[in-house]
Amino acid sequence: MTSVQKLAGLVVLILVLMASAAGVTWQVQDWRMGNKLAQQAVLHGDDLAAISNAATAQARAEQGKRLGLEQQLAGQDQQHTKELSDAQRNQARLRDQLATADVRLSVLLAEDSASGCNVPTTPGTAGVVHAARRAQLDPAHAQRIIRITDDGDNAIIALRACQAYVSAIAPY
Repeated sequence: MTSVQKLAGLVVLILVLMASAAGVTWQVQDWRMGNKLAQQAVLHGDDLAAISNAATAQARAEQGKRLGLEQQLAGQDQQHTKELSDAQRNQARLRDQLATADVRLSVLLAEDSASGCNVPTTPGTAGVVHAARRAQLDPAHAQRIIRITDDGDNAIIALRACQAYVSAIAPY
């Protein structure tokens, strides 16, 4: 063998050794990275499970709050509906009493400023009532007054219902 062939063989041997060392190194690095990636995959899966459990618990808590609020609002709605029906029933009864003249609305008359006394100046029917003088309203006017107060009562009940609803859904 010639020295050139020996040198070429030595170069080939060195290249083969370098290639095999690189291959072994590559395999070791692949094994290490595979282990690291597997560990990271396990940690990532654990993190995702924890996040999923937290989100589920929060969703259940929010659903419980929502159901509680819905029940509270339903109770308030029933209460305000009852108040409204009671008020409407009382208003209807008062209108009926006014229509049948069982009840008469009256207004207080101004007191006679000259005498300074509530005793009527003209003799009335048999009786000794020394109360303030009153005048009875015409039934049609009384009905209009009752309608106006009915609307006011209904508005107050509706306002209370709205305020209760807003304070229930926005407690801040």
